[in-house]
Formats: sequence, C-alpha cells, structure tokens
Amino acid sequence: MINLKTAKALGLAVSPSLFVRAPREIFESLGLTEVALMAVAKGPERDAGRETLFLPDREAIKLEPRDPVLYFIQRLRDEAHRFLIGSHRRLRKKDIREAGLQEIPGIGPSRKPALLHHFGTLKEIERASIADLGKVPGVSAESARRIFEFFHPQGT
Repeated sequence: MINLKTAKALGLAVSPSLFVRAPREIFESLGLTEVALMAVAKGPERDAGRETLFLPDREAIKLEPRDPVLYFIQRLRDEAHRFLIGSHRRLRKKDIREAGLQEIPGIGPSRKPALLHHFGTLKEIERASIADLGKVPGVSAESARRIFEFFHPQGT
C-alpha cells in the first residue's frame, strides 16, 4: 500500500480522500457495507495536532489542536501503527528463522515448526548431529540425513 507522503514524492496527483475510497470499495466487494471508515493525514511537517480527517463523501475535517476528539483519534492511529509494526516484525522474524529451512527438499510445513520447536534456532539445527535431528518428532532417519547434508555439504 502506498501512503500519501510516498505518492507526493513520486509526483502522483493523489487526494487523501483516496485512502478512504479505496478501502471502502474493498469492503463493499466483500459485502461489508456498514463499516465506518476514516483516514487521518498528519499536518504539514508531520506536525501532531494539525491532522486532517477524511470521511467518505464528505469535506475534510480539521479539528482544533487541543480538541479531545483529536487526541482520541491520534491514540487510535498510534495504537493501529503499534499493532501493525509489531505484527510485521513478528512475521519478518518468523520468515528469517525459517528461511534456511525453506530450501531443504522434503522439509515442509509440519517438520519446520517441529525442528524449530525442538532446537530453538536455525543455528542450533545447523549444529545438530544426524542422531539429534532424528530425535525430532516427525523427522525420519532419511530426513535427518538430508537436513544434516544440507548444512554440511560433503567436500566443504
């Protein structure tokens, strides 16, 4: 998704109301028509307290900098950002942890979590012996050998 700042930097003629219209169209396509949507744009120089609110089919709203409603909306926005950033970090961490396992033939969605649960980290899986790998539930002797050989190719 592109934000208003990026759109402006790219020289795109985009109005902030687009950030309400586009999600509304997606919600409507899913049959969700009773969901209230609002976009919040930070003020010039990204000044807190100078936000503009955009609602579908309405004029932009500017609240006074010390308006309690504005404080509430800022807290909602900040919490949404905190939640999304945390979720993104968890996904990235999971992707990074599983990245080395993705390339091993025969290691699929059930063995990856079992290996990570048993050893804790990709580094510990790499250090494990064939015998240790074979102790993981769901990992056969043949799979243990393939995992070991992936991390320890012969001749290196």
